[in-house]
This record gives sequence, C-alpha cells and structure tokens, in this order.
Amino acid sequence: QVQLVESGGGLVQAGGSLRLSCAASGTIFSINAMAWYRQAPGKQRELVARISSGTGGSTNYADSVKGRFTIFRDNAKKTVYLQMNSLKPEDTAVYYCNTFDVQWGKDYWGQGTQVTVSS
Repeated sequence: QVQLVESGGGLVQAGGSLRLSCAASGTIFSINAMAWYRQAPGKQRELVARISSGTGGSTNYADSVKGRFTIFRDNAKKTVYLQMNSLKPEDTAVYYCNTFDVQWGKDYWGQGTQVTVSS
C-alpha cells in the first residue's frame, strides 16, 4: 500500500540545478525518516541524503554532495525533495526515494528518476 513516486529528473548541463520530488501515499508520512539514494551504472547504490521525521528534521549527506544538495520535506504534502545545485557529470545516476515505514516496519522504494549531467 505504501507508494513512493519520484519526479523531476532530466538532462542538465554541468553547473546546473534540478529539484527532485518524492510523493508518498499509504503511509503516516510525518513519522518516517526519508532518504534519497542513487545508483550509477556499474556502481553500488549509495545514500545521498537523509532527513529525520517530523518538522525541521535533522539531515545528513554523502560527502560527495555536501554543500551542493539539500534535502527537505513538506509533511502537509507528504513530499520529500532533493534540491541539487552545481551538478557535476559524476552525479549522473538513477535517483531513488526511500523510507523505512514505522507503521509497517518495512523499507519502501520509489521507481527511480534518471538524472543526467552533461559536461
């Protein structure tokens, strides 16, 4: 029943920006931590950013994106965002939204959205 749907990916030039969105349904969104992961071809899936539950949740980021990416959430809209600035070609990957649902005690994943950064 829990569903995560990503959007906002696309093709951008190096140095450009994108904002990814992840809309959640079937979950008590406000009590769940949310995260963005990414996976590039031939590479392991990696954690990009995470935000804790509640309003004004704490955040953490992969070293590779610190200072460039920002994760934030709108609990009223049941949506988590990833603002990506100063994009680099090495940011090219499929980006996935993730949550560990507290109510159901289970991990859930979105379908992914492609981000391609040209040099």
